[in-house]
Amino acid sequence: MAEAADFQGTCPSPARRWLRRTGALLAGAPLLAGLLQMSVAAPAGATEQTSARAASGSQTVSVSVDTLTPGIPTDGDTLTVSGTVTNNGKQAVTDAHVGLRLGQALSTRSAIDSVAQRTDFVQGVDGSEIDDKYTQKFSKLTPGVAEPFTLSVPVDKLDLGDDGVYPLGVSLSGQTSAQPWDQVLGIQRTFLPWQPDDADTKTKTTYLWPLVSTVHMTAQTGSNEQQTPVFLNDDLAKEIAPGGRLDQMLSLGKDLDVTWVIDPDLLASVDAMTRSYKIQGDGDTTTTGTHQAVAKAWLAALQSAVAGKEVVALPFADPDLASLAHNGTSVTGSLSHLKDATDVAATTVETVLHVTPTTDFAWPVSGAVDPSIIKVATSAGADKVIARSDSLQETGGLPYTPSAARPIGGGTTAVVADARLSTAFEGDLTKAGAATLAEQQFLAQSLALDLQTDKQRSVVVAPQRMPTASQAQAMAEALTTLQGSTWTESQDLAAAAKAKPDPGATTKIPSSSRYPSSLRKQELPRSAFEEIATTQDKLDNFQVILSNESRVVTPFGRAMNREMSTSWRGMAGEAENFRQSVLGYLDDLTDQVKLIDKSETKLSGRSATIPVTVQNNLVQGVGHLILRLTSTNPTRLKIGGEAYAEQRVTVNGGHSQSIKFTTTANANGKVGVVAQLYTEDGQQYGQAVRFDVKVTEVTATVMLVIGGGVLLLVLAGFRMYTHRKRAVARQAKEEGPEGPDDGAAEDRDGPGSPEDPQDRLKEESGTPSRADDPEQPSDPTPDTAPESADPSGTGERVDR
Repeated sequence: MAEAADFQGTCPSPARRWLRRTGALLAGAPLLAGLLQMSVAAPAGATEQTSARAASGSQTVSVSVDTLTPGIPTDGDTLTVSGTVTNNGKQAVTDAHVGLRLGQALSTRSAIDSVAQRTDFVQGVDGSEIDDKYTQKFSKLTPGVAEPFTLSVPVDKLDLGDDGVYPLGVSLSGQTSAQPWDQVLGIQRTFLPWQPDDADTKTKTTYLWPLVSTVHMTAQTGSNEQQTPVFLNDDLAKEIAPGGRLDQMLSLGKDLDVTWVIDPDLLASVDAMTRSYKIQGDGDTTTTGTHQAVAKAWLAALQSAVAGKEVVALPFADPDLASLAHNGTSVTGSLSHLKDATDVAATTVETVLHVTPTTDFAWPVSGAVDPSIIKVATSAGADKVIARSDSLQETGGLPYTPSAARPIGGGTTAVVADARLSTAFEGDLTKAGAATLAEQQFLAQSLALDLQTDKQRSVVVAPQRMPTASQAQAMAEALTTLQGSTWTESQDLAAAAKAKPDPGATTKIPSSSRYPSSLRKQELPRSAFEEIATTQDKLDNFQVILSNESRVVTPFGRAMNREMSTSWRGMAGEAENFRQSVLGYLDDLTDQVKLIDKSETKLSGRSATIPVTVQNNLVQGVGHLILRLTSTNPTRLKIGGEAYAEQRVTVNGGHSQSIKFTTTANANGKVGVVAQLYTEDGQQYGQAVRFDVKVTEVTATVMLVIGGGVLLLVLAGFRMYTHRKRAVARQAKEEGPEGPDDGAAEDRDGPGSPEDPQDRLKEESGTPSRADDPEQPSDPTPDTAPESADPSGTGERVDR
């Protein structure tokens, strides 16, 4: 964004501008006279020598400004500055003292940047040291030893002039044995915003307070009715525990007038932790989570903090819009995931926080935009895109920072956050000195922005998505100070988006070639979206067979949203591992419904049935499946009278089902058979099972031989019957009417006589008795084994 200070360097109104110029001239007259006298009295080159000495030694001692209170002083205040000085040299510093130096008011925002970047002391630029009575003396500074200091000075003694931003230098002066003269050996600059009276027109400021985290939940859930979730690790518990990053964001933000920007995935993850949950371990192992109380306390505190506040819900898992625009739109189905993530966002926030969020804002990474990002961002229903002024830069020559809202066509509004204010708290702020400098520079930029013009403007501040605990602390302290200032007032994001746009503000979206290369290098590659598409295809094929598809569709749908998360930037390896784990788990579930392998099957006779077993190891039933059995040689073997036959399959959870197919053999030999499951829309499901059927068909010649043998047996039986009948008749004739004589009977039935006419016939014919009959080759045997649902063994017979 082009800054007013960068173009004009003037005050907001003609009257104030004239007063400032007059004051500057009056204040500068004595200084100019002194400089002229010095140039006459001093020897040639003396001033250059003094300046050189000052510059060369100004980094010998490091000065840290740890606190500056009040951050925005007013009349009657006492300014207190405390910190440490550390001798970084090899020689002791003697006759040292710490003092304050007040520079001239800075009239531009870029001037503030320049002062913040300087490290050396510059004579005449950094101002003269304030009264000696407001210094702290050190007789000796030992190398490597940090010494604390505290300076207090009444604000009235600073001789602050007009409203503005004043550079405040904290310098350490002294001498060393190598340089035995008094000189500035170290200086740290900060800023003093000065506007004791209320501004005529206050800047309306919107500050986004993001609650965003990394991906924590996997696609895996338990097989119980509650579907116990499985977390990647226990890092989220650390973040929401007392003192953790998210706990700090919550406890600091609840007392601020901010717009909460929340990733619904974070809410869903913490909500899942309030009940039973598991933590992924090595391999397939899991451990039981134990932080339910912490999760409940954090959610309860958040519900209280956002009550009555503006809440903006990002799409679920905060999808990377730039990656999707640059690498994902050419992959089929990628945009549908963004739509799903947007649709579920409001429901999640309402369910967990009991507030109705705004869902029509899109927030690309770092506010960087190009035409493709805008197109993708608005494809899921958002009509407002949070950009940043270092991306959508001012080109119209405005002498001030315009309001955030910019109509960019198609009913879309770009809400352009101020880059300087938005990036003020990036970097390492764990040290108090760094945090204090960031806070004072933020306040200075805010006042400089307000002093640019008397026009009413709306400014938006969009900080980094995941501030550290120290960054959040600095943000909160600066924002607390700002919200008590005289030149700004708070405003919701929705109101900022609806504010009247400045007609001179830039509305042209930068081309794709201007997208920062540093951000492009961190994007998800096209291969990531191809893997997501593969997962979706497999899920589509799987869900149609399930009796309760929501148990699978919901966790995998959210997992695919997480695969597109902005939080994967800078973690390409971890992102790839997560995508592979999601796809691998889906494959494992899909494989739980399968065909049981079969070995070679024997088929005796012209027709028989072949059983094929479908196994379902899922906890829910499956259906809408079709089992197809195909003969690779229909000339020899037909299935159901054709080359293949199909049957519908329904199997309860944890059970197996045996499906029988009728076959017809036309010739002997082995025939390959293929069993394959299909979904109702014709998609193959799972791996095919291949096995051989060995046909041993009975021929007509064999049947003729068997028939002849049976006929001979019948004739032999008839002959034996007639012989016996005749023998009985002859015996009855010989005995006469009075019965047999005992002796005669005994003689006839004695050892020398046959016991039975039939036995006699057998003896005559040489046929043994039936009790001793051996098994005959012509005796019939069973053609098939009993039916079994178990996998076929070698030489298994099938039902005929």
